[in-house]
Amino acid sequence: MRLIPAIDIIEGKCVRLTKGDYNTQKIYNKNPLEIAKQFEASGIEYLHLVDLDGAKSQHIVNRKTLEQIATKTSLKIDFGGGLKSDADLKIAFESGANQITGGSIAVKNPEVFKGWIKTFGSLKIILGADAKDEKVAVSGWQESSQLELLPFILDYLNEGIQYVICTDISKDGMLEGASNELYSKILNKAVGIKLIASGGVSCVDDLYKLAEIGCEGAIIGKAFYEGKISLKELEKFNIQQTK
Repeated sequence: MRLIPAIDIIEGKCVRLTKGDYNTQKIYNKNPLEIAKQFEASGIEYLHLVDLDGAKSQHIVNRKTLEQIATKTSLKIDFGGGLKSDADLKIAFESGANQITGGSIAVKNPEVFKGWIKTFGSLKIILGADAKDEKVAVSGWQESSQLELLPFILDYLNEGIQYVICTDISKDGMLEGASNELYSKILNKAVGIKLIASGGVSCVDDLYKLAEIGCEGAIIGKAFYEGKISLKELEKFNIQQTK
């Protein structure tokens, strides 16, 4: 299973929210590049970079942070937050993103999102399927839709999507463990999907459980920033996974 640390950006700073609530913002570092370099030095290859300003304003905002991390580290970056147009995608890929994640756009403008899958290929486009009570949430989790999570994922699986990041919003930032039951359910139904678990990871044991379930990747956020998981533990986990 791939380890994918997250860096969430507001005004160029590395922050974390709880359950997607912008009022819970906590700044962890004013220089996200410093954090990215720490991950790289620990043998981590991937990064989940989220433009929270972009998610709120519906277009890419923190392209400079993406550019800086992409040019000054070798991390493979998946970038999301506010990507709504072909122009946004062009900026993201030109600024160094290896993949992009589309969530709200896949709900609100599915034809555009399906066009991205066809144009850029399923290795470049990740479906962001964020859910609360198994209903898909959109617009930086500020809105809930009436779409059921599992049929939503299955529909896009039929459109050729391979990678799905699923965040259970009720778990996000709570450090209470991941949604193992939900992920097992998705993996049982959406055969062949590369599922990336996000939200709730509180300790290294949670990562081993997610690997056991069959998740292709796991996003780590608050647990790292709050010192619940150390870089050394991540390094050890990585080594064991690649044996």
